Amino acid sequence: MNVFLAGGSGAIGVPLVRALVAAGHQVTALTRFAANEPKLRALGATPAVADALDAEALRRVVAAARPSHVIHQLTALPKAGPRSARDLAPTNRLRTEGTRNLIAAAVGAGAERLVGGSFALLGAASTTPIPAGVREAADAVRSLESQILDASARGLIEGIVLRYGLFYGPANGTTDQLIALARHRLLPTVRGDRGLLPPIHLEDAASATIAALERGPAGSVYDIVDDRAVSMSEMALAIAESVGAPRPIAVPSWLPRLLSPYMARMMAIRLPLSNEKARVDLGWRPSYPTIHEGLSQLRRHAA
Repeated sequence: MNVFLAGGSGAIGVPLVRALVAAGHQVTALTRFAANEPKLRALGATPAVADALDAEALRRVVAAARPSHVIHQLTALPKAGPRSARDLAPTNRLRTEGTRNLIAAAVGAGAERLVGGSFALLGAASTTPIPAGVREAADAVRSLESQILDASARGLIEGIVLRYGLFYGPANGTTDQLIALARHRLLPTVRGDRGLLPPIHLEDAASATIAALERGPAGSVYDIVDDRAVSMSEMALAIAESVGAPRPIAVPSWLPRLLSPYMARMMAIRLPLSNEKARVDLGWRPSYPTIHEGLSQLRRHAA
């Protein structure tokens, strides 16, 4: 396949480039910054520099790449992850305007298929209401999904949506930050934590994306998550254990709500999703079924 990857230098972009190249595919990786070109070339991709919000510039680089397949992984999140709703605003635009521009460019270049990366916490229904400050982000995720699925339904391009869980893995900014906090015993557990969050190792997210690219039925939506959802407290315990850090301190539930209302609301979401549909349709299964296996891999990686 000749693949155009929009968002090639991001959290999942780098492992995706690596996996696509290893599988023998030709990859053009989009980045907004020329400074990322050497890194992308070193990974085996051809860099393309453009801002996805500039429709004409995006059209030119996609047309030049002449891709058979396009992957949408456009985000503009802080490396350590969003800490407030304000941090989501640039990504919201990429999921609305950027998606519109990328679909138009892909269709114009004659691409056969487009796989779009969505976010499970905002794209799927949960038993916890979406926090008020995150509604714009949820609307942006729904826009991304509906634009891709509508283009597929209209026969413009084969569209597939992947709802990823919370990314973790080596060289992931959020994972690195959580490990650093755990080492200093600053990553607490919360008493009575009933949240259920769906994680996914970055390598598993990349392999699921390639499976969807190669054999997913057009118009499909998949939850790309571990076999089991976990609370943030279980995650904190697993991270501390994986790096040999002291057992996390347990704090009352009111303390996170006082210190970081946005994060407390997000971490309280209950979203026990299933990856069964992706297993059946795509023949995919996670190499790291739970976050415990994935963090064990991180420990071996560090050693």
